[in-house]
Amino acid sequence: MQALLWMLASLASFCLLALGARELSGEVPVFQTLFFRSLIGAILLFALLAFKRQLAALKTERIALHGVRSIFHFAAQYGWFVGIALLPLAEVFALEFTAPLWTALLAALFLGEKLTLQRILALLAGLLGVFIIVRPGSEIYNPAALVVLAAAIGFAVSFVSTKALTKTDSPLLILFYMCLMQMPLGLLLAWPQWQPISLEQGLIIFLISIAALSAHYCLNQALKLADVTLIVTLDFLRLPLIALAGVYFYQEPVTLALLLGALCMLVGNVINVYRFKK
Repeated sequence: MQALLWMLASLASFCLLALGARELSGEVPVFQTLFFRSLIGAILLFALLAFKRQLAALKTERIALHGVRSIFHFAAQYGWFVGIALLPLAEVFALEFTAPLWTALLAALFLGEKLTLQRILALLAGLLGVFIIVRPGSEIYNPAALVVLAAAIGFAVSFVSTKALTKTDSPLLILFYMCLMQMPLGLLLAWPQWQPISLEQGLIIFLISIAALSAHYCLNQALKLADVTLIVTLDFLRLPLIALAGVYFYQEPVTLALLLGALCMLVGNVINVYRFKK
């Protein structure tokens, strides 16, 4: 029951994050949003570590890997925000769900994990889902879908880097260094198009920052309490929830292709994490 409550909080946070990003699209440059998100995240995490008297834990011997992770995650965030502005919300979430499958492939290439028949089948199911949703060559093909797909691969690199970092660094430390390193990068890229923001926009950016931290924290808490197969399945509830939000707030269509493609990705992700009995 506790795992379910944590997952509901995570789902709500992810949906709020997407809605906030959509509200800011076309009004505040993406890089400027990412800068403020990193700034607020770094301040909140530093305050949390100070409150828990864990500032001494900020030391790390793996600063280079933190840098690689932060750059790929930053690029992935940018692609995700661009996709939120140009595609239906449900399509963005569906394509984002390929990240665990790319993670399995990258882990096999760079961490020495076995690319088993089970994982190959999972990857093929996910790729079939991508093909059904994106429909390359059709009249309704949108190149922005490739941006989101690239963002999913960027998130996968981030996940693999995180897995390597967790052997020596705590999750809070990883999040803190991510915000700290992305902050100057966001400022540098945002500066040429910098513009004043209104109080309402500032509140939305603050909401995005809180929602992002909350989403990942609640997801991690749920993973501690329940089997990963259950969590991955529950996480897919993000898709119908954000689809309903897209219909209600933005009159976005929910197509049969999107539903079939998402189902293929769900099957792929469940295959990827399911532990078959020997």
